[in-house]
Amino acid sequence: MIEQENVAVFLSSAYESLKCVDLRGATDALERALSVDFESPEVLWSLKCANFWSERVARIEAAPNPFERGESAIAQWKAFSSFASKLEGDFEPALFAYKSYAFSLALSHYASLPPDEKESHEADLALRVGICLKGAGDYDGALRSLEAAARERKEDAEVLAQLADAYALQGDERSSKALFREAFFVAPQRVDLELLESGLIRRLAARVASLGYKGSELVEWIPVYGAVLGVFTIKRELKAVEAAKLRQSIYQLENEAKEGGDDRASLAPRLINRYFWLIDHYIAAKEDRARIDEVLLKVRLLDQSIYKQYTA
Repeated sequence: MIEQENVAVFLSSAYESLKCVDLRGATDALERALSVDFESPEVLWSLKCANFWSERVARIEAAPNPFERGESAIAQWKAFSSFASKLEGDFEPALFAYKSYAFSLALSHYASLPPDEKESHEADLALRVGICLKGAGDYDGALRSLEAAARERKEDAEVLAQLADAYALQGDERSSKALFREAFFVAPQRVDLELLESGLIRRLAARVASLGYKGSELVEWIPVYGAVLGVFTIKRELKAVEAAKLRQSIYQLENEAKEGGDDRASLAPRLINRYFWLIDHYIAAKEDRARIDEVLLKVRLLDQSIYKQYTA
């Protein structure tokens, strides 16, 4: 019993060190825990993760400037997520501590940028700082930074998706759903699923992935299934100029589909998503039912299954 208490103390100390970006201190605490119980699954798991990061720190520090070092730390977090998912065991406190370490490390590099470089990277920096604060568990700070980024980049899918994620983590599901729907309409390929944490979007992405979609196709189908599964339910009325742009983008995509371009796999979900937006616009504008049926027929011709789910 005393041994287990000592191990718990050392683990707690290691996790606190990680949150303070002290990998050496965390490793020392884990090694002391191992000396008490060399069979502890959590200690062994955490030490493997510490070894991963100790090998990656040199790569991060080798980047030419603080901004690139911050980018490198975030990239290493993605690599670590894949690495940790293959380890045996599920230790949430440890995983959260390493997540805090990775994003706090990235944040420290962004914060060390000289004032003139901070100014030149202003919009990018607000986004990156927001992502890091979110990853480190500071959701209030993340929201403030991401809202600032969104003011500068009102139609940036990456910013909108990160802001949606932050709202979801804060419990504001309505704002989150509206912004996720917007982000996946503007540019699905700009949405980085690996940096999204909320259960709302992760469950939807997992459901779409279970249907066999992956990579670039996966993000294109997410808004389609977000609509048919009742996830992206918060909608807004389009302005006249937006409706005109929507119809024009549909026309262009329909022509691309007829020509049979290389991006054909992405054209179907992209078109269907725009058809859904157009149907919502027609409903809000109280257009004749015949116009809605005309668009529904186009959905049916593209994907019978989606049509059935959407009209059920």
